[in-house]
Order: sequence, then structure tokens, then C-alpha cells
Amino acid sequence: MELDRQAMNSSSVTSFLLTAYEDIGLIRYFCFFVIFIMYSSIILANSLLISLICAERSLHEPMYVFLCNLCINELYGSTGLYPVLLLNMLSKTHVISKTHCILQVFCLHSYGTAELLNLAVMSYDRYVAIIQPLQYNLIMTPAKVVAFIFVIWMYPILKVATTVIFTMTLPLCGNTINKVYCDNYSLVKLSCINTTTINVYGLVNLFLSIVVPFFFIFYSYAKIFIVCLKSKGSRAKALKTCTPHLASLLNFSVACFFEIVQSRFDLSYIPSLIRVIISVYFLMISPVFTPIIYGLRLPKIRTLFKRVCVRRLFPQ
Repeated sequence: MELDRQAMNSSSVTSFLLTAYEDIGLIRYFCFFVIFIMYSSIILANSLLISLICAERSLHEPMYVFLCNLCINELYGSTGLYPVLLLNMLSKTHVISKTHCILQVFCLHSYGTAELLNLAVMSYDRYVAIIQPLQYNLIMTPAKVVAFIFVIWMYPILKVATTVIFTMTLPLCGNTINKVYCDNYSLVKLSCINTTTINVYGLVNLFLSIVVPFFFIFYSYAKIFIVCLKSKGSRAKALKTCTPHLASLLNFSVACFFEIVQSRFDLSYIPSLIRVIISVYFLMISPVFTPIIYGLRLPKIRTLFKRVCVRRLFPQ
């Protein structure tokens, strides 16, 4: 048996078995219904906000452009998880092909990196708007906004593509993943060889993708809070525009923590349903939470949305 396991390599593995579904039983139908509602809500909420921002010229400002980009990323990440997840919920085999597994790894990891980069850029935008309001239009030029969006998308694509290429070259001694979706660390753990180099590379990527953006976010908001504590005027009022961003950041941070715990530690003693919820939290709550919190907390979006609804319902 051991010789057979050692003989298995990356070329012979054509599919992976996702074992986190095994103990769910008949409750899978309830989970399917909940997940379907969540996915539909994500598509609806994010699409509405994207459409509103694109259609209303008064929202063609850096803050709303970055928000639109954030919603696009939510749709992108959700599409990388939910369709396969819904199919596997009703299936009895819970198998994903190697090609789809690699694509899912690429999609979910690039989503997470782009999400945090986008939140970091949005914190910088609020920093400039509150700390240097008179120079805001000079600093946040259209060219700089385009450059930020380019980096938000290109860095995750290049980083994750490199990571996936390294992972695909690993010889594998198994095809069982104890989750409901594929992630890079689960594939690395299946390797037959020592993965110290790849693990170090992963830690460097983790530092660049999480620690560095969090540092800029912390620095930006530390400066904002210091200024707002000294002033009770317009700058203090401007802090209210940061509330949705801070809520999104906190929610995504919790989701990242759950994902790291799920990937790095043995949670076999926790019921399967709880493990499933933990593993998909980062793409279950955040994508639907973001458009709702921004829609409720930003008066400009709320007012324009009401106006558009009235215009559609009562054309005259």
C-alpha cells in the first residue's frame, strides 16, 4: 500500500475527493437551499450596486470606483466557489477534476489577495480625502485610480499564477482534500516530497499579501483618527464615510482568520457542518455584507438608489 502511495504522482492524479461533505447526511439539502439563497443574494446585491455606480455620473468618484471594483471582485470570488459547491451538495461522489481544482485555487486565492489590496487602496483614498481634502483631486487623479485598479488585479493574478505553477509540479501521494473546495495549502500537503522551499515562498507571499496591506490600512486609519479627534467639524463628519469600509475590513479579517485556522489546524473534533461553515465564511458573508453595508451607510448611494427605484416604478 505504501509503495502504491509513493508511486502516485501528479500526472496520475486526475481528480480530487472532497471529504468534508461525508458526514453532512440529509442536511445537505438544507445547506443547498441556504447556499443557493446566499449566492443569489450576492449576485443581486453586488450587481445592483455596480449598475448604480456605473449609471450615475455623480458616483464617478475614486471612492465609488474602488467600491465598484470591490463588488466586481466579490462576484468573481463567489463564482469560483458557489457553482461547484452547489453541485457537490447534491452529488454523492464529491469529486472535482484536477483542472477545475487548479482553477478554483487560482480564483479563490486571487480573490482574497485582490480583496485586501482593494480595501488597502480604499483606506488610502479616505486618508487623502480627510487629511488633505484641498489636494484630493490633485492626488487622486483618474490616471492614479486606473493605476491602483491595475495593480489590484495584476498583482494577485501574477502572484497566484506563480504559486499554482509551483504546486502543479509537485508529485502527489494522495487525492483526498478534507474541505468542500480546493485550496493551495491542501494540495501542498498531498506532496510526496519535502515542501520547505514552497512553504517559505508561501510565507513570503502571505507577508506581502496580508501583512503589508494591513500595515497601510492601520497607518491610514491611525492618522485619520488622530486628525478627527482634534477636530469636531467637517473632518469628523467625513469619518462617517469610513464606517462601511471599517465594517468590511473587520468582516474580511474575521473570514481570513477562519480560513487560516481551517487550513492550518486539525479541526476533526468539530462537527462537519460547522467546519463547512467556517471554510466558506470568507465567501459566504463578506460578498453579501459589503454591498448591503455600503448601501445602508452611505447617504449618497441610498438616496440615488431610492431615486432610481422611484423612476423605474413611476416613469411619469
